[in-house]
Amino acid sequence: MSVDDEIEKIKKDMMKRMMAPQPEGASLLKPGVVNVLTDSSFAKALSETGLPVLVDFWAEWCAPCRMMAPAVDQLASELSGRAYVAKLNVDQNPATAVRFGVMSIPNFIVFRGGRPAGQAVGAVGKHSLLQLVGGASP
Repeated sequence: MSVDDEIEKIKKDMMKRMMAPQPEGASLLKPGVVNVLTDSSFAKALSETGLPVLVDFWAEWCAPCRMMAPAVDQLASELSGRAYVAKLNVDQNPATAVRFGVMSIPNFIVFRGGRPAGQAVGAVGKHSLLQLVGGASP
């Protein structure tokens, strides 16, 4: 098997697992990690929780987005059990970005009860994101 064939097999296996139905009651959002959201999973994921959800609207080509990635990763761990942290790639999921008026990235929106409750645009730093989430007290 060539390297290309092996990579294609791995891709197909990953797609199959990603597209498999979730068990009943399985939450799309996991605590302590940066969750990846899509246009199709966004509304369901936010509707499943009463906790705040900090969503990082980003793109791979965006240098400030890449600069903020370590802070977003740290927040996911630090806020575990008090808030969820998620990312949405605006190039791959334009409908959600348009729906929330995301015109510049990085763009961070905190959702409470599935609705936007605060926003920060740009490489604002970890402390600013923590303030945006409001300390994440339920």
